[in-house]
Amino acid sequence: MIPAQSSGGADERDEPAARSRVLLIDDEEAIRAALSRALGAEGLTVELAETGPEGLRRAIAEQYDLVILDLLLPAMDGQAVLRQLLRDKPGQVVLVLSCLADVQSKVDCFELGARDYLAKPFSLAELIARIRNQLRRDPFDRVITTGSLKLHIGRMEADIGRGPTPLTRLEFLVLRELMEHAGQSVSKGQLLASVWGYDFEPGSNIVGVCVRRLRSKFGDQLIKTVRGEGYQLAAG
Repeated sequence: MIPAQSSGGADERDEPAARSRVLLIDDEEAIRAALSRALGAEGLTVELAETGPEGLRRAIAEQYDLVILDLLLPAMDGQAVLRQLLRDKPGQVVLVLSCLADVQSKVDCFELGARDYLAKPFSLAELIARIRNQLRRDPFDRVITTGSLKLHIGRMEADIGRGPTPLTRLEFLVLRELMEHAGQSVSKGQLLASVWGYDFEPGSNIVGVCVRRLRSKFGDQLIKTVRGEGYQLAAG
């Protein structure tokens, strides 16, 4: 499948993208060729793999700012690649690019730790915008501090003064979003859009479940429920 439209051009490049290294794992030659040209024109260094085992080996052995991953791959499916890659390198940023557009495939990939998911056929302009968005996010070794709470990006650990506590992928993303909006109320919808990247049914309580897990690790006072608004970080 070829992207649905071209990008806005190299004049829209920003500094993070110009320094970034990307691994594209996709078995379709047309996709590899088109994206290699297009992303190269955006200032990205693009490397290619066409099977699951090859892509996994390279992603683990090398350092990439972003991995773009197809799901239907020879020898090893993309979800298996995603699972093993993020087990070995939990800080790796992965964008899934797949012809599988069903909700369950998206849910499964987000649960495994993918940062974004775009279905084929796709707009090249949208893909580049999503890539830029991911490359602007936190560097691997950054530590975010809010009051006494510290969040280590690469290790996915938080410390509130009692030593580092490991976080699941979703706990880490929810806590980071709340820390980035310290002092403000963050709505359930905002957390869903930022952390999960897709909409749940209105009655879903997945955000509340994740908040309860964070409270069980760091105390009930860490995150306040703001009635009618959402949640607010209360670390002092």
